[in-house]
Parts: sequence; structure tokens; C-alpha cells
Amino acid sequence: MNTWSRPKLKPIARLVLGLYIFGLGLAMMIHSGLGVAPWDVLGQGIQNQTGWSFGVATTIISAVVLLLWIPIKQKPGIGTLVNAISIGPFADLSRPLMPEVLGFWANLVLMLLGLVIVAVGSGLYLSAGLGGGPRDGFMVGLTRVTGIPFWLIRTGCETLVLVAGWFLGGTVGLGTALFAIGIGYLSQISMRIFGFDPKKDHMNQKIAND
Repeated sequence: MNTWSRPKLKPIARLVLGLYIFGLGLAMMIHSGLGVAPWDVLGQGIQNQTGWSFGVATTIISAVVLLLWIPIKQKPGIGTLVNAISIGPFADLSRPLMPEVLGFWANLVLMLLGLVIVAVGSGLYLSAGLGGGPRDGFMVGLTRVTGIPFWLIRTGCETLVLVAGWFLGGTVGLGTALFAIGIGYLSQISMRIFGFDPKKDHMNQKIAND
């Protein structure tokens, strides 16, 4: 019984808990009012240029990014699907828990804490080895095929997306810039803590027991 259940339940627990933590951090960043993440800026920009809803714009972005998995042979998994359907609801569940924060500096602290928590959630859910979300998985795949450090790839991607979204009319705030600069390095630290190496194919790699 134990030999059957442990390999399946432990990764799933990591996946769900990591995604919840990710959603909590996202809720904190949104609540700070200092700007949305770069990919959301791109979604806003596409919305401005096309008249599509924000939800449609972000869905199309995710679909395009998933197509980019094909040339780098990145494998999706159950985590890819769970990520797509759970991050938003987890963030919504966490929003009522947010304290009333007044003043720029207090909101900046809240935003930075949210950024760190997003990174922790990313490292935890990716360490489940069940597949990353569309954007995380793409950047993990680029790290695997190029050998370039994850933090550098993610910082570059987030910056390019931020600039593209800004040119298309998306709203950029201080929090947006801090996210683009900091999320790559913080996520790499988190992945290292949880034993995830983006240079390897973790869909086929056994997760080490803690």
C-alpha cells in the first residue's frame, strides 16, 4: 500500500500546495495596487489593441506559449492543466484574507512579500515533477535546451513581455518592474531549495524524498 501511494500523493500535494501559495502571493501583489505582473500587462495591451476581453487575451497568450513548447520538446503534464484552472481561483480565495494596508511603503512591503511568496509557490509546485504552467514550463524548457541559467531566461522573458505590453498600451507600475527584475532569481533560489533542477526533464525524473 505504501509503495503505491507515496510516489503519487506526495507530488500531487506539492503541486496543489505550491499553486495555492502562488495564488496567495499573487493576491498580495494585486492588493498592493503597485502594478500587475508583466504577462498581465501584455494581456492588457492586447485587450487595448483588439477590443477582446482581458480573459480572452490572456487565454490566447497561454495558447501561443504552449505552442512554443513544441519546438523545444517540452512535455506537459497534469500540473499544466491544474495550473491553468487553479491559480485564478486560489488568488480569489486569498483576496478576502488581505489586510487593509495604508501608505506607499506599507504597500511596497506587501508587494515584495507577495513576490517572494509567488517564487516559493513556483519552486514548490514545479518540484512536483507533474508539469509547469504554460509560461513557467516554457522557460524551464528553454533552460533545459540552452543550458542558460533559469533566472537569466526568466528575467529576459519577463522584461520583453513587459516592454511589449507597455508598447501595446498596458499599464506598468513599480510592482511590475520589480516583478520582472526579481522573479527569475527568486524562483531559481526556490527551485534549488525544493530540489528542482530546470536543466533536467522532471516529467521523467524521480522526486527525491525529503
